[in-house]
Amino acid sequence: MARQRLGQHFLADAGWREEIARAIRVSAQSIVPSPTGSIAEFCWIEIGAGHGEMTEQLASTGAPVLAIELDAQLAATLKQLVKRFPNVEIVSADILETDIAKIAAGKRVRIYGNLPYYITSPILRHLFASAELIDEIHVVIQHEVARRLAAQPGTRDYGYLSVLTQYFSRPELVLEIPRGAFRPPPEVDSALVTLRLPGERAKLPPIAQAAFLDFVKLCFSQKRKTLVNNLKARVKPALVREALANLKLRADARAEQLSLANLANLSRQLERSLRA
Repeated sequence: MARQRLGQHFLADAGWREEIARAIRVSAQSIVPSPTGSIAEFCWIEIGAGHGEMTEQLASTGAPVLAIELDAQLAATLKQLVKRFPNVEIVSADILETDIAKIAAGKRVRIYGNLPYYITSPILRHLFASAELIDEIHVVIQHEVARRLAAQPGTRDYGYLSVLTQYFSRPELVLEIPRGAFRPPPEVDSALVTLRLPGERAKLPPIAQAAFLDFVKLCFSQKRKTLVNNLKARVKPALVREALANLKLRADARAEQLSLANLANLSRQLERSLRA
């Protein structure tokens, strides 16, 4: 039985499970044979293993699978899978309190998860904290949030979450999944999103990561306001206008109109101005 407080919606439709398995290259029809020994160089971490709907698909690759499940009853049931798949380890834990580096034990990481919609953003932020270890993240999330992750500047969905995601990864909305694929069906449509790492930060000159992301959050703090207004608590409006002019951007520009590279350049310009 699904527990509403945990946001549980199990992927019950076998056809959609196969679609997802093919999309993330763990289906028996899509697995590319690996050279001997190379399979052990990475592991799968599954977030919210549920009844093992996708755990078997991940395990069939032969790679180690760390199946994380917060629900103690489900975690206990999942242990039956270990008898069939010795490469599976059940981790009864909260992903938000899980040390990715510790459980990966030196291996590169690929992640799959059917995420509780109400904590999608905190989970992504937690994963990005271990970005250096992760090659791919494949998550089933609310379709509306999926659009925000991949949104481009100047669109309605573009915001802080878009910049955060694209700073660390290259997002792609892969599949739209109907409500009927789940039991119980959610009240919203879903989507499979693939995030390939690294993202834009690999192309940017060195920048103080935490300070930059705080700056971006402030830029988007009131989305319909101009950057001058959103930043005035920290930077004098004249300095913001000057920095925008140096970057050939409008004085009344809003954060939603700036690319990630623009935001990084603006952050550097303002930092230099404040030090002067």
